[in-house]
Amino acid sequence: MSDVPMPPKRGWETAVANLPRLLITLALIAFIGYLVVYTIYAVALFQFPFDYDQGEGFELMDTVLFSQGEWPYRDNDHYPFYSSNYPPLFHVIIVPLVWMFGPKYWTGRLVSWLGTLITAAAIGYGVQREGKRWWLSLLAGLSFLASNYVYHVGPLFRQHMFMVMFETVAVVYLAATIDREERDGRFHPKRLLVVMLLLLAAGYTKQLAYATVAAVFIFLFLRTPKRAALWAVPFAAVTGLIFLWINHATDGWWLVNTVTANLNPFIREQAIGLFRQWFTLHTVLTVVALLYAVYQLYFERLSAYSVWFVLAVLNSVTAGKWGAGESYFATAIAASCVLTGLAFSRVLTWGEQKGWRWQTAVATVIPLLFLLQAGKMIHMPTHTPALAAIARTLGQPDEVYIAPQTSCSAPRDPQPVYYIDSAGVSLLGRPPSEADTTAGIAISEQILQGETAAFSEDAGFNFYVGRDIVTNPTQLLNLYQNSAVDLSDMLHMLDQQEFDTLILRAQFYPPPVLDVIGQRYTTTDLIEMNGFVYCIMRPRS
Repeated sequence: MSDVPMPPKRGWETAVANLPRLLITLALIAFIGYLVVYTIYAVALFQFPFDYDQGEGFELMDTVLFSQGEWPYRDNDHYPFYSSNYPPLFHVIIVPLVWMFGPKYWTGRLVSWLGTLITAAAIGYGVQREGKRWWLSLLAGLSFLASNYVYHVGPLFRQHMFMVMFETVAVVYLAATIDREERDGRFHPKRLLVVMLLLLAAGYTKQLAYATVAAVFIFLFLRTPKRAALWAVPFAAVTGLIFLWINHATDGWWLVNTVTANLNPFIREQAIGLFRQWFTLHTVLTVVALLYAVYQLYFERLSAYSVWFVLAVLNSVTAGKWGAGESYFATAIAASCVLTGLAFSRVLTWGEQKGWRWQTAVATVIPLLFLLQAGKMIHMPTHTPALAAIARTLGQPDEVYIAPQTSCSAPRDPQPVYYIDSAGVSLLGRPPSEADTTAGIAISEQILQGETAAFSEDAGFNFYVGRDIVTNPTQLLNLYQNSAVDLSDMLHMLDQQEFDTLILRAQFYPPPVLDVIGQRYTTTDLIEMNGFVYCIMRPRS
């Protein structure tokens, strides 16, 4: 903390000058604490052998298919009625782990979690490269990991955070490249090529990266329009050629499953609610980032980070699509963390120039703002005596009461949940317990009472007992809403009761599928796992 002012000799001035050191230490403790909590949650998920978030098992199935040299972009009209709507890169990267260890959930969860750590490191590097204050750079990076949204989704077998990793590294490397070029007085095309490859990787991890791609090219256009155009043409060509190659290799099912199936309805209330929650949870980061972007617009030149932040925030409106959610703000959060670190660094430099009193004032306010931000993002499990005691010390409850989700069964009374979250009631974030694992095994054993694979909304139970993965319910619903799937074979098999076991959790299947299930199957068992009541169904007599 060498940039904190040296205390004068008088006693009261010494105490005042030492205050920033104390506050910086407290802020570091708070955000390192969030990292510890994040690690506890991640390790618990690594050990859980079933779906924690609906859809994880289908990402695992995509990876298994790639490991077998097959595409996951398939004809949904016929058994096993399975296809994927996500680009391939995340799953391809996990393939070696599946080869070595088999189809395990921890493989993708570990890769996703490591991706968030790399993102945090890139944020810290971006701030450190310009500000040269290690504690500020560390706080900026840790702030990303401390976000409720990153915590919830980061250790899941989902590709979104891996996309954010590529996006963040690309923009940070772009900023470093442009600074170096302006310092050297010459272009560095090889470094810019790396940026383009990172953007390509982000887009073929998840389609949502188009906003960051746009931000990069807008920034390049603002600096050198001709150069932006020269890079945009080959980038678009390579992106398009890869798209056409995959579409040809999959007989057109790539286009159907990654484009048509993602034309989901927009829910205005969902978007407004998520924007309000995002701003409430990330107020300090968002306001500081916005103010710094406005400052650059009027008094300097827009940096790559400011353009990225604005585009990322605007693109977050897509969180209002059906099937989307809080993770769609992750890119905006990453950009706001970088801008906040850079803004605070700039203010600290200004304070140093004004003398020790201004320097002390600024160095006091900045960690206070980080502590304020830390207080807005409170989330932690309280399932151990130590964690419960910490929660009580912070003035938080050590348990909350939440009713299990019961979309396919009668409502149940609220139950104690040993997890607190300033984001409100959340089905994500609670470390799975031994009881959840036991429940997952019990559900899987229901499948073994029959001869067929289960027609299941979660893939994990069929994985556990070594049977086919049948259907991808949200994908089917998306295609059904866009008139891009023929359900005839599926409805016939259900009508003929060709599945021994059905497992429902949220009833995401298209309405005709749910109708025939209700007519031909009946619920025989209800088993609760991870805050959901699963309905086990058998053929009606």
